Amino acid sequence: MKNILNRLINHEMLSATEAKDVLVNISNGSYNTSQIASFLTVYMMRSVSIEELSGFREALLDLCIRIDLSAYNTVDLCGTGGDGKDTFNISTLASFVATGAGIKVAKHGNYGLSSISGSSNVMEKLGIKFSNEADFLERSIDKAGIAILHAPLFHPAMKNVGPIRKELAVKTFFNMVGPMVNPSFPQNQLVGVFNLELARMYAYLYQNTTVNFTILHSLDGYDEISLTGPTKIITSDKEGMLNPEDFGVPILAQNQIEGGTTIDESAQMFIDIISGKGTEAHNNVVCANAAMAIATVTKCSPIEGFQIAKESLLSGKGLTALKKLQELSKI
Repeated sequence: MKNILNRLINHEMLSATEAKDVLVNISNGSYNTSQIASFLTVYMMRSVSIEELSGFREALLDLCIRIDLSAYNTVDLCGTGGDGKDTFNISTLASFVATGAGIKVAKHGNYGLSSISGSSNVMEKLGIKFSNEADFLERSIDKAGIAILHAPLFHPAMKNVGPIRKELAVKTFFNMVGPMVNPSFPQNQLVGVFNLELARMYAYLYQNTTVNFTILHSLDGYDEISLTGPTKIITSDKEGMLNPEDFGVPILAQNQIEGGTTIDESAQMFIDIISGKGTEAHNNVVCANAAMAIATVTKCSPIEGFQIAKESLLSGKGLTALKKLQELSKI
């Protein structure tokens, strides 16, 4: 590691193979916590290269506990996090709304590290069972239409990194690679990223796979469609811009989509919104993101996806999916 750190301090880049080897060695316990923290810090001070990101991704996929959900044509709705915006749990809510619309979802998530409440914090608070057992996850997809994949259960190789990330409490390159290492290898991916540079990298890496993808970045910094301004979109076959009017809704102010200040507040917001008791701003931003998941899978237009999502949310279909998953979690 000393040699690697010296090279990185001298502004050198790692090859994909070297980046992969570092992560494999971290998983083997070959490095101490100070070395790992130093390694992570480098990538807070400079951008990760495509080669490095590719190597990190390959290592995590090679080392993960794989789950086969290929029979279900699933989509994952996931953001990198690390945008510093502290919104409510938009992508998790959008996952249940998409599920209510008949889309099978394999939601990969984790506890919040750079934000108050990540996807897993809210799911845990609402009584959702975290498991890496194939039977339970298939039953979840079958009965509820959605499976929750809590990242630490599928990436045991990263147990040496988790406590360090928690202590650092700022975004690391694991925020960048997380959405690309869903252990169920979904056929479809909706991913939000915190800057345009990363959007380009993701597009480059995904174009070398068979994944049907949509990458999102709101130009005012959100790692999802915020409806507070235009959103850059890159898909498997095109790129462009999305505006609130593409969903038939007005532009929002940033304070209209702020999240709770505690996990309890975040969980209550989640229940209120999925139960149809959210504000119009809440409903619109959730349905805009669900719309893009629906559009990614079905190839409908954003506004068609939005109408399907709105019907799912307001008819209670998203809430039904949540209740089914809660019931399955008790068995």
